[in-house]
Amino acid sequence: MVAGGAIVFLACALVARSGEVGPVEAHVFGWVNGLPDALTAPMVAAQFLGVLVVGFAVALIALAFRRYRLALAALFVTAAKLLAERAVWSVVSRSRPGTTIPDAIVRGNTPTHGASFVSGHVVLVTALASVVAPYLHGWLRVLPWGVVGLVSFARLYLGAHAPLDVLGGLALGAVIGAVANLVLGVPAREDVDAEAI
Repeated sequence: MVAGGAIVFLACALVARSGEVGPVEAHVFGWVNGLPDALTAPMVAAQFLGVLVVGFAVALIALAFRRYRLALAALFVTAAKLLAERAVWSVVSRSRPGTTIPDAIVRGNTPTHGASFVSGHVVLVTALASVVAPYLHGWLRVLPWGVVGLVSFARLYLGAHAPLDVLGGLALGAVIGAVANLVLGVPAREDVDAEAI
């Protein structure tokens, strides 16, 4: 996961570094961003699943279930997200769709200026999904990844990010989450099945 995520992230960063949004990327963005305005309120709400405080909330919930390693992992990925995105912003400079994509629809008080690559919301939610999923049982393991998909979609729909910003965020978040799992470990599958949260 670390190697795959790093390769995808670097590929996205190399393209995004030009600051331009290519025609294919703009077309994908337009397909999502051009959906009906009725989705605005639920997508504004959905994007809040990727704000920084969610990492601390996951840590508190993990502590309540006495999953101390998970609590530490949630704090680890939250801090790593802050450091990683700032490092990326110092190397890759690309503005938000409101200034780089003609006719972009910007909804929900989304900023039109500032760094666009990578999506910090997507980095955090992907990293959290990577560390939370191993602690869940059965079909519940899919839920964190559903949240990742929802937040990713919301950021495109609201006009906050272009597709490569989101894809790069997914890849970087996967790297951060995988590193956390390698460093801190995950429970054995039989332990989760015996005492799932």
